[in-house]
Amino acid sequence: MTKIVPFSQLGTTDLVVDAVYEGGNSGTAADDPISKLLPGSGNQGGFRAAGRGEQKKFVVLYTSGEDKDWPDHLNLSTGQFVYHGDNKTPGHELHDTRRGGNRILRSAFDNLHSVPPSRDNIPPFFVFEKYPTEKSSRSVRFRGLAVPGFTGLAATSDLVAVWKSSDGQRFQNYQASFTILDVPVVQRGWLIDLGKDSGSSKNSPHSWLEWIRTGRCKALTAESTTDIREPAEQFPTSPAKISILRAVWTHFKDNPVAFEAFAARIFQMHDQRVIIDNITRASVDGGRDAVGRYLLGLDDDPVYAEFSLEAKCYQPPFEGAKPTTVGVADVARLISRLKHRQFGALVTTSVIGRQAYKEVREDRHPIIFLCGKDIADILSSNGFNTAQLVETFLKNEFEISGSKT
Repeated sequence: MTKIVPFSQLGTTDLVVDAVYEGGNSGTAADDPISKLLPGSGNQGGFRAAGRGEQKKFVVLYTSGEDKDWPDHLNLSTGQFVYHGDNKTPGHELHDTRRGGNRILRSAFDNLHSVPPSRDNIPPFFVFEKYPTEKSSRSVRFRGLAVPGFTGLAATSDLVAVWKSSDGQRFQNYQASFTILDVPVVQRGWLIDLGKDSGSSKNSPHSWLEWIRTGRCKALTAESTTDIREPAEQFPTSPAKISILRAVWTHFKDNPVAFEAFAARIFQMHDQRVIIDNITRASVDGGRDAVGRYLLGLDDDPVYAEFSLEAKCYQPPFEGAKPTTVGVADVARLISRLKHRQFGALVTTSVIGRQAYKEVREDRHPIIFLCGKDIADILSSNGFNTAQLVETFLKNEFEISGSKT
């Protein structure tokens, strides 16, 4: 059961990973719980920095999880947290923002990659996300203590300026990669010390001190205990994502042949190491709608894993519609076509039936499932984050013609 800390105790409590901290219910900005948990952080905005000037005592990164244009994301299995800066509208230079969030990011990553590194000049980052409760819509969940950078990402990749456009105007914003440290509990004593500008003290978390000294960071990783995704977990929940999937279904439902090329493109959007070699002919596909390779080795010394892709343009479980579920027979057809050392990918606008999903995972068949929710997520993360953008993309890129027998 989720730990919920009442509003009255926020000034004395520790920060526990994934605990919920309730906001107030007065209907004013004073209901914000973060400012009570971390005095000096302020009660509004995504970036909430304590301390004046360039040297910050600490920084809060707050995400609502509802920004379709700039989707922040925490990968629980790796501990990587991707957060976007605060230049989200046209008319401003990358670092010209009211709260100075992008300047904070630039400073932190500059210190991380300077020679020698200046990690002791980097403030701790506390990550919170919106988590409304029955008592307050301002409640938040603590996601962890973060440091800039992520193992395996180059210095040119962990902080990148991304171009987007709005109303015909182009502008840039940062996409930053952080690591959530393996710190299950942040003690109240350290939070008090930070307020006094004493970042390194006897109350400092060991993982934080280790990172400051050596640059080595132990990420907070959590292996999923869920073997399969239930059908409800394979369908988008937000209205925006549902409308994206509906646009895809509407475009292809009367001619699923065209969906095969789209399914292959979605797989490529998901991972740039995917190479599509051929979209098979409709009459002789042999249970495979596309074949390709997945790059495992170096660019100049490549090693590939071959795969077969099956596309199922099935009725999604929209409200009032009777869905068509990918069943055991559909999956078995793909498995039977896999050769030695090959893997399979099945892309569907609908969901994978529980029995089919269970058999694949229990028998350890190398099958990747991309369902309706995944299609909507992948399109959104690649900039097609509204139904209108998706409709335009599909109309321009995927011609509707022919039928499959």
